[in-house]
Amino acid sequence: MSVSTSAPARPKNNAKIAAVSGFVGSALEYYDFFIFGSAAALIFGKLFFASGPSSMLLSFATVGVAYIARPLGAVICGHLGDKFGRKRVLLLTLILMGSSTFLIGCLPTYGQIGMAAPILIVALRLLQGLSAGGESPGSSSLTLEHAPERKRAFYTSWTMSGIMFGIVLSTLVFIPVASMPEDQLLAWGWRIPFLASAVVTVIAFVLRRLLEEPPVFAEVKEHDAVVKVPLATLFRYHWVTVIRVTAMSLFTIINTIINVFALSYATSVVGVEKGLMLTVIAVANLAAVAMGPLAGMLADRIGRKPVFLTGLVLQIGMIYVFFAALSAGNVPLIFLTGILLIGVAYSGSNAIYPAYFPEQFPVKVRYSGMAISLMFGLLLAGFAPVISELLIGGDKALWVPVATFAAAACAISAIAALTAPETFKTPTALLGLKKTDPRLHAAASVASRATEPNDAISRVQA
Repeated sequence: MSVSTSAPARPKNNAKIAAVSGFVGSALEYYDFFIFGSAAALIFGKLFFASGPSSMLLSFATVGVAYIARPLGAVICGHLGDKFGRKRVLLLTLILMGSSTFLIGCLPTYGQIGMAAPILIVALRLLQGLSAGGESPGSSSLTLEHAPERKRAFYTSWTMSGIMFGIVLSTLVFIPVASMPEDQLLAWGWRIPFLASAVVTVIAFVLRRLLEEPPVFAEVKEHDAVVKVPLATLFRYHWVTVIRVTAMSLFTIINTIINVFALSYATSVVGVEKGLMLTVIAVANLAAVAMGPLAGMLADRIGRKPVFLTGLVLQIGMIYVFFAALSAGNVPLIFLTGILLIGVAYSGSNAIYPAYFPEQFPVKVRYSGMAISLMFGLLLAGFAPVISELLIGGDKALWVPVATFAAAACAISAIAALTAPETFKTPTALLGLKKTDPRLHAAASVASRATEPNDAISRVQA
């Protein structure tokens, strides 16, 4: 065992570059990921499946397919990221997401090639899921390890703000597209957002290449302390944490229920105009973009747990208020409750988890632990629109089961969070180490003698 007190030299702005890259990279990658959700809610049921009462259900199911692939993507990307580095894997996820999204825009429809059309779109959606399985966990881990000790939640919150901004972009793109004449929309208009992904992918790739590997990972690699099979180490020593973080991530079903199910429910059941509902979603997510860093700053000051739990409690209440306004077709209330639910309540928890979740794991398995736990939790989020559609059965009077479904998921996340350790005062090098681990005490001794409070103090190698 060796304990190093010296931090590798790094540019002073590396943390800022990581935060900006996390924001832009996540925004552009999740623009690709979420335009699929808008298209599934408004278009794909008519284009890629045989007409009938099950076409919308099948369209929603294609959204969930990506969430099946995300755990596999998490395993692959987590293994590669913990073994070879965060940066390389994040470049790979960008290329995979961009190319699969572009190809979706090139696909022939069911009317042109029959059953091959849904098969192809499911295959490409699976590739999107593989990419998404490694993107946000990798970006969060990389930014966390670059960030100053007392500002980790603030810096990592930009990754989640980027994801929310990607939702804004994907929604805004569909507002003019959805307003096109029906024949033009179905003939070629729907392809525009997907084909445009080629441009955004190039921009994100160039920016992400500027990044360096985090010092804490670079030193692990320098001392040849990288574990050979991160997945085996993760489930042997940290399986309880994996279960806990998986449960903590269940609240993310709020995202797909609002951005996918509520969009379809409002336009097809309640009768809200498509462009108006897309605007509601865009404004609510734009509020979340601004709220994220503020929540991160608060979590760095008072702790992760109080901010995370407050967001969950607010979501439990606001989901009922939002659906009540939506079912009534009250446009001003839909706007107000949408902003409060997504922009304030959901963002309060969502902006914190890019710091709080990876902080539960030590550096050697951090990427794998964050990715696998989060993606298992997101499985429920992926199929939340399908479950919600089954719960209402096309009857707008039955929105209460959907709201209760979402509230129950938030409650489980809250219970799990109550059992998790508070991490906002823990030095980066000590994150994820158990109290009984002798390496923790050795590192803490070195940390107590450090002269630079924001330095990458104490590196612990097995």
